[in-house]
Amino acid sequence: MSLDAFFSTSISYGPGSQEAGWTLALPITLPLAAVALIYAGGALRLWRRSDRGRFLRVRQALLFAAGWIALAAALVSPIHALGERVFTAHMIEHELLMAVAAPLLVASLPAAAMMWALPVSLRRPFGHAGHASVVQAAWAAISRPLAATLLHGVAIWLWHVPALFHAALERGFFHYAQHASFLGTGLLFWWALLPRHGREQAYGSAVMHLFLTSLHTGLLGVLLLVSPRLWYPANATGAEIWGLSPLEDQQLAGLIMWVPAGLVYGGAALLLAGLWIRSSGQRAGREASHALNAG
Repeated sequence: MSLDAFFSTSISYGPGSQEAGWTLALPITLPLAAVALIYAGGALRLWRRSDRGRFLRVRQALLFAAGWIALAAALVSPIHALGERVFTAHMIEHELLMAVAAPLLVASLPAAAMMWALPVSLRRPFGHAGHASVVQAAWAAISRPLAATLLHGVAIWLWHVPALFHAALERGFFHYAQHASFLGTGLLFWWALLPRHGREQAYGSAVMHLFLTSLHTGLLGVLLLVSPRLWYPANATGAEIWGLSPLEDQQLAGLIMWVPAGLVYGGAALLLAGLWIRSSGQRAGREASHALNAG
C-alpha cells in the first residue's frame, strides 16, 4: 500500500450515499488515543503526588478534556467525512481545530502532566533536550506573538489557495498535512498570546494580534461569501445533502469563517483587553500605595 493510499483509507461512510460515518483511520485515532492516555497517566501521577493545587489541576483537566473532545469531533466524527463533500462541513472542521480545540488545549497547560506520564529514564532526557540552547533559540523565535500570528495566518491563507485546497481533497497525505498545519499553528498562536503567570505585560500585544487575526480571517470569509463563482467545485459535490446549492454552500462556509470564528478571536481580544485594564489598575494602585508608604 502506498503512503497516499494509507492516508486515504480514512473515510468510512455509513449506509446510503447521503450519510457519512465516523473516521477511524489509524493516523487519526492512534495519536488521539495516545495523547489522551499520556495526559491521563501524568495527571493522575500529579494528583496522587500532592494535595496542593488540586483545584487548578481539575480545571486544567477539564479544559484538556474539552479541547480533546473538540479535536475528536473535528477529525473522527461525521463532520470529517462530510467535509470531503460539503464545504461548510469542511469549514466547521477547520474552525473546530483552530478556534476551539487549540485554545482549550493551550489553556489546559498539558506539558507538566504529559511529562509526568513518562518514566524517569525518559523524563530527564526530554527535559535536557528542551533546555538545549538550539531548541530554546528556535522556540523563542517562532513563539514570539508576531511570528506565531504570521505563521498561523500564512497557513490559513495558503491552504485556501485553490490548487493546494484541491490537492488536499484529492490526496490523503496533503489532507492530513492541511489539518496538521492548522492545528499546529493554532496551538502555537494561542500559546504565544494567551496569558500565563509572568506574562501580564504581554496583554497589549496579544490584543493587537488577536484583533488582526479576526480581521484577516474575516476578510477571507467575506471573500468566500460574496464571490460569484465557486472556489472549490470538488468540495461542493454533496452540498445537496444540506439542501444547498454549491454556491450557497460556499457562502455559508464563508459566513461561518467570518462571524463565529471572528467572534472567537475578537472575543478573546476583548477578554484580554479587560484583563489588561484590570492588571494596569492593580499595578497603578500598588505603585501609589508604595509611594504613599515611602512618603
